[in-house]
Amino acid sequence: MNINRHNNAISSVAVCGAGSMGRGIALAALTSGFRVVLYELQSKTLHQATEYIGEQLRKSIAKGRISHDEAKNALGRLCATEKIADAVGCEIIIEAIIEDIAAKEDLFQEIEESGISETVILATNTSSLPVSLLGAKRKSPQRFIGLHFFNPANIMKLVEVVRGARTDEETTQHAAEFARALGKTPAIVRDVPGFIVNRTARNYYNEAMRIAVEGAAQPEQIDRIMKAAGFKMGPFELMDLIGNDVNLEVTKSVWEQYFKEPRFAPSIMQQEAVDAGNYGRKTGRGFYQYSPDGQ
Repeated sequence: MNINRHNNAISSVAVCGAGSMGRGIALAALTSGFRVVLYELQSKTLHQATEYIGEQLRKSIAKGRISHDEAKNALGRLCATEKIADAVGCEIIIEAIIEDIAAKEDLFQEIEESGISETVILATNTSSLPVSLLGAKRKSPQRFIGLHFFNPANIMKLVEVVRGARTDEETTQHAAEFARALGKTPAIVRDVPGFIVNRTARNYYNEAMRIAVEGAAQPEQIDRIMKAAGFKMGPFELMDLIGNDVNLEVTKSVWEQYFKEPRFAPSIMQQEAVDAGNYGRKTGRGFYQYSPDGQ
């Protein structure tokens, strides 16, 4: 986790939502030299996010990746707030809340009503919802774009830069440059259901669950086989890491957007896990059971 210096026109970033994705994006921006406003309505979630960021910086110091001064300076650039007005003045505002189109629409409307400049880039971290649809009601739809990070956002290198139907070229290039300034690899993609990664990954998850539901193999066996074939994580391990609740909603969204194409259909196995509250690492139980620290 090196503290990178950037020459990007963007110097300040607002991240709306301090859950696992939001805090990861905030950490990536802080360690790349940006000033970060982390907005979250839930004070407990906001406190947990700041604790997480501090902990990750301390771990980086212990591993010799950054110095005490660099960590101190990074924390000094963080403004954790419950007031959306604090995001005014940032050059880019990234939404990272639940995968619900109504909730995202409400947040973007609130952001626009807070008095932001027309030159601000508004970005959504959606993993499956149509960027064009989310951008349609924006005051400046040409400045609206998708920036899909992957969990954990401070570590994973890929960022899908999703250009909506009305996103202009300048915004697209600024967003890609911003991703590079974070040390990420931007992939400019079309606004199609699931974009690249989640459209491809549906088959990785869904086929594994079909095999398990049919009783041909257990999740542990399937994961072991896939890792032996070269995958870093098996499908069930990966679903537990992402969160079965999040993964299921993405699957439903992609399936519906493809007019209920059978190969994208959600699995009753994952629905049962979600119904039982077995979301994965974050709840201590998913397809596997975890210790309190999520290991």
